[in-house]
Amino acid sequence: MRTLLVHPSGLMYSEIFLRLEPLGLERVAGALRAAGHEVRLLDLQVFSHRDLHRELLDFEPEAVGFGLNYLPNVPEVLDLAQRVKSLFPRCFVFAGGHSVSFIASHVIAQSEGGLDAILRGEGEVGAPLLLAAARDGGLGEVPGAVTAEGACGKPPLLLTSLDEPRPARDLTRRRDKYFIGVLDPAASVEFTRGCPWDCSFCSAWTFYGRSYRKLSPEAAAEEVASIRERGIFIVDDVAFIRPEHGDAIAAELEKRRVKKEYYLETRADVLLRHPEVFERWRRLGLTYMFLGMEALDEEGLDLYRKRTSPDQNVKALELARAMGLTVAINLIVDPSWDVQQFELVRRWALSVPEIVNLTVMTPYPGTEIWHTESRNLTSRDYRLFDIQHAVVPTKLPLREFYRELVKTQAVMNRKHLGVAAAGKTLGIIGRNLLRGQTNFSRAIWKFRSVYNAGRQYGDHLREVRYQLPVPDQRAVKPADRRELYIHQRPST
Repeated sequence: MRTLLVHPSGLMYSEIFLRLEPLGLERVAGALRAAGHEVRLLDLQVFSHRDLHRELLDFEPEAVGFGLNYLPNVPEVLDLAQRVKSLFPRCFVFAGGHSVSFIASHVIAQSEGGLDAILRGEGEVGAPLLLAAARDGGLGEVPGAVTAEGACGKPPLLLTSLDEPRPARDLTRRRDKYFIGVLDPAASVEFTRGCPWDCSFCSAWTFYGRSYRKLSPEAAAEEVASIRERGIFIVDDVAFIRPEHGDAIAAELEKRRVKKEYYLETRADVLLRHPEVFERWRRLGLTYMFLGMEALDEEGLDLYRKRTSPDQNVKALELARAMGLTVAINLIVDPSWDVQQFELVRRWALSVPEIVNLTVMTPYPGTEIWHTESRNLTSRDYRLFDIQHAVVPTKLPLREFYRELVKTQAVMNRKHLGVAAAGKTLGIIGRNLLRGQTNFSRAIWKFRSVYNAGRQYGDHLREVRYQLPVPDQRAVKPADRRELYIHQRPST
């Protein structure tokens, strides 16, 4: 079948900090091509709705699939699905992805016939089965499929090996538009999938059923070697949990004499347990590290069930500095913060050399805090569930909350993206500009227009056409957390 895969538009933070290639859709595209389908891919992060319209008329797809990893994209996809149906009534229109997997039946109902199916779980296995059923019949038998008639009784299937399919990166156009920080341009690569931890604000572990799988070192190194971009973001939820796996990939890259510049995410305790792995990767080209500290005190860490301590976080930062790594820290803003708490965080952020980023505590479907906090939601507007808006009551008046949030975010801007700091990174900016790369330099000047308290408050006043499902008012923390899982852990 002629199949067009579509990634929705970017989110608020992607206007400043990063814009990543649609790796998940690229892998699904690889699986569909292997099954004999003719596939195109269009990323609305770097293309427009007008471009999509032209692509539809030119390609005349028999199937259109939308990636829905993020809740704020649901309204856009619902509108676009209906537009596709108006152009090609017989086209099979479907969606899949992380976030939509937890609320598939609700989104199908909201689509009013725009979506023929939603595929829950991993797309590489399910998408070829879904298109075969769309052509030959039997949608109700596809594991993980949800249609207007209801959900298939069979659970979504997990990939038996992450080595295949390889991402169809040749289908992604305008690759020079993907970046993360000063890595401009940057490709993305996945070495592992899943997370063995169970943080209360995260749905990675509930999606994968706390399973954890790895690419073979050979496949991982071959993929990195095949990527033309010098900058690479390792998208694993926690990099190098298994030190022997990180070492084995490093050995394969050394054997192939692959030289890249890497950015990764990990945890403080993992870094402290296996510093030798990160030191080896530093020699390979690891330059940037993202550490999800989430909170500065023990109380906050316990609330989010991070299973780390403030002392571990401090030691991890010291270790990363000693390795010469540039570190970005994430802290979660609790809506209950007052002016004094924001001021404390600002002072702390100015006292450390690292980049400090803030995300707002948000109860997502699939997380435990959805079951404990969702009854308090002040909005069910999908577009506000982007970890940059408050969707539960704030202690401060909402306008003031956003003023304090933006004021605190601006600390990072002044330290690392402001005019004074730009002088320190002039060499990086100059080299990027000489190569025609403007993503990072543009981000420097966009902060105030994107992170704007008036804009964020105004977002709450927009007309709402599509909303998240009404939370179960009896919702409590499930007695058996496996009730939250999309995938069940594979038997061994």
